[in-house]
Amino acid sequence: MLREHVSLKSMNTFGVEAEARWYAEVASPAELSSLLADDRVADPAPLVLGGGSNLLLTRDVDRLVLRYVDDHLRVIAPGRDSHLIEVGAGMNWHAFVAWSLANGYVGLENLALIPGTVGAAPIQNIGAYGVEIERFVNAVEVFDRERRCTTLFKHDFCDFAYRWSRFKRDEDRDRYIVVNVRFRLPRRGELQLDYPGLRDELAAMGIDTPGARDVFDAVCRLRRRKLPDPALIGNAGSFFKNPIVSGDVARALLANHPAAPNFDAGPGRRKLGAAWLIDQCGLKGYRDGDAGVSAQHALVLVNHGRASGADLWRVARHVQATVRARFGIDLEPEPVVI
Repeated sequence: MLREHVSLKSMNTFGVEAEARWYAEVASPAELSSLLADDRVADPAPLVLGGGSNLLLTRDVDRLVLRYVDDHLRVIAPGRDSHLIEVGAGMNWHAFVAWSLANGYVGLENLALIPGTVGAAPIQNIGAYGVEIERFVNAVEVFDRERRCTTLFKHDFCDFAYRWSRFKRDEDRDRYIVVNVRFRLPRRGELQLDYPGLRDELAAMGIDTPGARDVFDAVCRLRRRKLPDPALIGNAGSFFKNPIVSGDVARALLANHPAAPNFDAGPGRRKLGAAWLIDQCGLKGYRDGDAGVSAQHALVLVNHGRASGADLWRVARHVQATVRARFGIDLEPEPVVI
């Protein structure tokens, strides 16, 4: 049902006040097609809202805000070593990870406790603790606003890269709405344990030979300890991407700061730790009114109570300017900023 002038405060994990001019929830491509045929909301493109955990609203949204709520899950092609599984875009991501482990699949355990929905996962190419979701995406089914029909895009067409997919391109961002994601999940596979801190956490748990469930538990422990809970203080998780720079830029930084975290990012490129850069600028715990940088993790912006989205964006811009002035490196926001 199409509703008018709806508060979005409870639908974004920053907990900022904002209002949608129009709001609707749909559970099928047919419902979506019917909704978008309504002249009141046909243009401009709707803002598709998942869990509201990768979003900063700095103002009211003068268009349709849409939630695709279908959360079905079914095995569509069982195999000997892996299964093809279709999941509705509205399913909670962490619930899907937990389901996969409970049903004997491996691979998603490093991605535990990432907030949001399955539909958002391929758009952002979510990743954590050394694993990115593109490794398991077989195909993404979308509703094409221009053609008014669904289309199935295979993995290679999605153009995955670090926190990137073709669905974030300017020409495609408003055209496609994710309705289903198909995952190829293995029954067995090598665990990914090399991300800093993960083996140490498993050792602290007294586990010498971990299984997938142990990795899941370790990741949950790490995330709960390191990242503030949005239920207790408004935040959207990591606000800045780890910057990818040329080898020359990385070498210049490491010459003065040998301990700076850095990782291979392909030929001639290195990925730097955004949290380290922010921390080195003395911004961990920075506060401007009720908007600030978490004292728990330098990558996380937080709403201490009554911050507006504009207040949080002002803090984000301050962090960017400070890191640029100190290191000559630009930080790019990870969430969508309206």
